[in-house]
Amino acid sequence: MATGRATPKSIDEYIAGFPDDVQNILEKIRETIRRAAPDAEEFISYQMPAFRLHGVLVYFAAFKKHIGMYPPIKGDARLMKAVAPYAGEKGNLQFPLDREMPFELIERMVKLRLKQNLAKAAAKGKSK
Repeated sequence: MATGRATPKSIDEYIAGFPDDVQNILEKIRETIRRAAPDAEEFISYQMPAFRLHGVLVYFAAFKKHIGMYPPIKGDARLMKAVAPYAGEKGNLQFPLDREMPFELIERMVKLRLKQNLAKAAAKGKSK
C-alpha cells in the first residue's frame, strides 16, 4: 500500500493511486469480488477497499510485492488447504505480484465468506 497518501474516499480513488499494471490487477480483483457477491456494498475501511453484506466479506490492498487479502479464511478445509501457500503471518493472504493472480481462488473465498455472513444473519434473525 502506498504510504504518505491521503485516505481514499472510494475504491476507484484507491486503485488510481497505483501504477497501471497494479491497477489492472486491482480492477480484476474488484470484478471477481463483484461477480461472487453482486449485492455487496463497496467501501473503504482501514484505508483499504472492502466489500460488505451482512458484515465484511473481504478487504484487499496492494503492497510493493503482493496483494493482501483479509480476513483469514475459516470453515472450509479444502479452501483452507488451497490458500495455505499464500498465508501470511497472521492468517491474511499474500498474492505475489510477480505470479499469476489466482482469481478463481479469490472468487471461492468471497463465496465462502458470503455464505458464512448470510448464515450468521439468518441465525440472528431466528434468535430475535
